[in-house]
Formats: sequence, C-alpha cells, structure tokens
Amino acid sequence: MSGLRLLAAATTPGLRRAVFGGDDDLDEGGLRAALALCDAGDLGGRADTWCCAPSQAALQTARALGHDDPVVDKALADPDYGGWTGLGLGDVAGAEPDGLQAWLTDPGAAPHGGESLAAVRARAGAWLDQQAGLRVVAVAHPVVVRAVLTHALGLPDDAVWLLDVAPLSLTRLAYRTGRWHLSFPPHAADPQ
Repeated sequence: MSGLRLLAAATTPGLRRAVFGGDDDLDEGGLRAALALCDAGDLGGRADTWCCAPSQAALQTARALGHDDPVVDKALADPDYGGWTGLGLGDVAGAEPDGLQAWLTDPGAAPHGGESLAAVRARAGAWLDQQAGLRVVAVAHPVVVRAVLTHALGLPDDAVWLLDVAPLSLTRLAYRTGRWHLSFPPHAADPQ
C-alpha cells in the first residue's frame, strides 16, 4: 500500500479574485494559513517525496510547510489558459460568454486557445499513475487537484466541477489492489 497526499496551494491575490492563471506569490492570508498548518503538525504520515507544481504559490506553500527543496513537476502545473491568462472570471464572462459556457460544460473545449480540462486531467492522471507504490505529498492548484481526483476515482472528465477543493485542503489517496482509493483517516485527536 502507498499513499498520496494532495495539498491545494494556499491563496494568492489572483485566486481570491478568480483570475485565470498567472503566477502570483501567496498573499499574506495564504502565507499565514500555510504557516499555521505547519505549526499544527505533520500532514498525516511520512512521505518519501515532496513535489509541487512549478508556480510560486505551490513552491511557497511547500516551503512554508518546511520543505525548502520540493521536486518541481510540470505535470502538476496549473492549466494553460491561453488568451484568458490574467483575466478575471467576470471579464471573460462579459467578453466571451459563449466561450466561458463551453469551457464550463465541455471538458474538451479550449475556447481560450490553451489547454482543455480533459487535457489537464490526462496530464495529471498520467502523473498520478506514476505515483503508485510511493509515499508522496504533492502541492498543486485546486483545479489540478480536482483533475487528479477525477482520474483516481475513474470519474468522467466533466466531474471536475463536482469537486470543491479549497486552498490548503488536504486529500488523501491510497493505492492498493491495483487502484486508487479515497482515504478518510480518523482525526489525529481520535484515540483509535
């Protein structure tokens, strides 16, 4: 049995404003929250490897948790939002409502000229498949965590929108019997 802990990166100014893409540093609240998570103890077990997306938010989150040199993996990168990079959700909704609707309802759509959600899932899923048998903590943006989970659970591509992943949320997966399982361990304070 092996385990994967997926940690969504802490908040950035762009994430709070619902901006597509970019590479912001953590905002003050995000950094404080990550440091508080570090002070609360470990993330539920031992890891052989810490890895993260190639973004400032993911790197700074890992570092705030005491891991100064995580393995940077491009497979965990935030989606390429093409022409929408740097634009807010409201801006895109006003300028390209049909494109936004297509992106939200068709995982194969890439109206921004970047990467479709189906492509993100394929990329993140291929990465996940390589983690079987390992103990890993991975820090990535919430949408990438959603993509990993849809792959792990064998959900359809459009199920990415059925999963809510908050900044600094921790999701545990265990690999056994040839497949990934969503794991809900007891709370650390539970005497079991």
